[in-house]
Formats: sequence, structure tokens, C-alpha cells
Amino acid sequence: MAFGIYIHVPFCAARCGYCDFNTYVPKGPGQQSEFVEAAITELKQARNELGERPADTVFIGGGTPSLLGAEGLKRLLDGVADTFGLKPDAEISTEANPESVDPEMLAAIHKHGFTRISLGMQSAAPHVLQTLDRMHTAGRAVAAAHEARDAGFDHVSLDLMYGTPGETDQDWEQTLEAALSAQPDHISAYALTVEPGTALQAAIRRGALPAPDDGDQARRFLYADERLQAAGLDWYELCSWARNPGAQCRHNVGYWRSADWWGIGPGAHSHIDGVRFWNVLAPSAYAQRLANGASPVADREVLSAEDRALEAVMLGLRLRGGLALAELSAAGAAAAAQEQANGRVRIEGDTVQLTQQGRLFANAVIRALT
Repeated sequence: MAFGIYIHVPFCAARCGYCDFNTYVPKGPGQQSEFVEAAITELKQARNELGERPADTVFIGGGTPSLLGAEGLKRLLDGVADTFGLKPDAEISTEANPESVDPEMLAAIHKHGFTRISLGMQSAAPHVLQTLDRMHTAGRAVAAAHEARDAGFDHVSLDLMYGTPGETDQDWEQTLEAALSAQPDHISAYALTVEPGTALQAAIRRGALPAPDDGDQARRFLYADERLQAAGLDWYELCSWARNPGAQCRHNVGYWRSADWWGIGPGAHSHIDGVRFWNVLAPSAYAQRLANGASPVADREVLSAEDRALEAVMLGLRLRGGLALAELSAAGAAAAAQEQANGRVRIEGDTVQLTQQGRLFANAVIRALT
């Protein structure tokens, strides 16, 4: 079974109004250095627990990993290599905000061994970026993608978001054209979700912004799917399109296939052989536990056979390859037949696959089949 390592960098230069991730504005460079040391200590703890197990994939996410600079990212990757080791063809990804990278940094992290970079573009419309509290200018993400290509990255991904209050169909169309002009081999596009406790939710509650419209979001998803596939990027996961199988994010596919991964960092989640566990949230508490020789794990749960079967359906159906019919209960198989009649799935051979319409209603289809 594939094994991945996820490292959560919990720092951002500023907190976006829509974000509910476990992120913090750093108090200074010392806190970031402390995090890197703590993460390496956790890697050693994990190696002692799991034993020798070279990583197939490494994904450094956040937050804004690029705030650590090339040397900070190198130290984290070296920590993985020195503890678990890396498979010869390991996929090594990092997320980055466009304004926090430059050609020199991109060349350095590529030289250090990173094979894939994912840039948070979100939109090409200045007013949409302003609503989302993004710090980069409208053209910076496209420029950063070109810089990443020039630095030697074969795999460059852009993350987009649609349905922001005030966004028009034309804004979304222009965003897609701008993203495609950067010639990425991977694009992820997500509908904006208003998360509880965020500044965006507060603005909507007081009437300063309208709530996202489901119809607008559905229309923009359909347009994106058709435009991206016309440009040669095929969908392989509900929200992700890749130019070829080699451009797919193997680390994320591991999540959908219920593979094993160890999450490093504050609030990071792990899944090892049917056991799920997660770390304390606060960077200070995380670092203090590790400095004291303790585990940063806050809690854990053992998945029952029923839980694992349910997750196999919930996660596997997200992928274009679909779900084996054998994974479904008798009631689930009957529901799949009904969903095929509704046009939301297709049953091909021994698999169930979402149609384009089914992808719009994926949550409802998953509930029906489980």
C-alpha cells in the first residue's frame, strides 16, 4: 500500500476571510524555526513507531509553506529523507502563495528535490481577490506558474475558486483563460463554501455580502469542466483536472483510496492501518509537547469494519475510475441502479462512476449509496 507524508505548515502572512484552516500569522521568524525543529522531531517519533517505510509521496501544505523559504522547505524534506526515506520516484509537492515565491526560490526548491508545486491562484479578477482577502495581484499567479516552469518543474498546479460573492460568469471565464495561459498540467477548482466562524460568514450575516448562489456555482462548475477538458485537462477527481495520468496528484489520490499517511504538524491528521489520529492545534502546544519528548497527538479513533466500508464508498466514488460494485451493500447496489436511471451514475462492468450531473450532486449520490 502507498504511504504518504503530509506536513502542515500552520503559518500565513495574513488570514483570508473565507479560510477555516488551522493557520496563524507567525509572531516572528523564531516561531517558524521552532516549527521546523518540532516537525523534524515528530518525523523521528513517527519513524520509531512505524519502522522503515519509504514515502511514495510527500505533500507540504498549509497555511503557506513558502513562508518558510527554500531552506526551511529543504530542511523539512531532508527530515523526511533522513527518517523514512523516499522512493526513487517519489512525488514531492509543496503549496505556495504566488506573492511569496520568486524565480530564485523556485529554482532552489526544485534543486532541493521538489517535483510538484501547487499555487493558490483563486481568481484573476481583482475585486474577487479583494473579497477573498488574497494578497497577490491578479496576474501574479500566472507569472509564478511560468517562473516555476522556467525553474524546471514538470508539474505545476493552480488552485481556483468559484462562486465568490460579486463574481460574475465573465470573471470566472476570464479566470479560467488566465489559468490556462500559464500552461499548468493540473488545475483544481473549488466552489466557495462559507465556513462557520469565518470573517466571510460574519460579513454575509450582517448583509455586507450576499451568500454564494447554488445555481451560479453549478453553472460555473459545468463551464469549467467543459472548458478544461476542451483544453486537454481531464477530470480524475471531483474538483481536479490533469493533462495526463502522470500529472495527477498521487498524494491526494492516496487519500481517496484510503491509503496510509502520517500527518506532521499542528492539527495534522493521520491514517495508519485503519486508525485515525490528529495532533493538537496550537503551534506553541505542538512545539512544547515535542520539546518535552511527548507525542503531539490529541486524540485517535479505530475505524470499525463498517466505518472502513463506508469510507471506501464515500472516498472512492470521488474518483473518475469509480467504485467497485462489490464495495456496496445490497441496498447500495439497488440505489446505484436507481441513480443510473436518474442519470447521476453509470454502471460499467463491475464499477459505479459518477456522470457529470452526478458530480454536481455528489454528496447526495454518496448518501444514497451508503
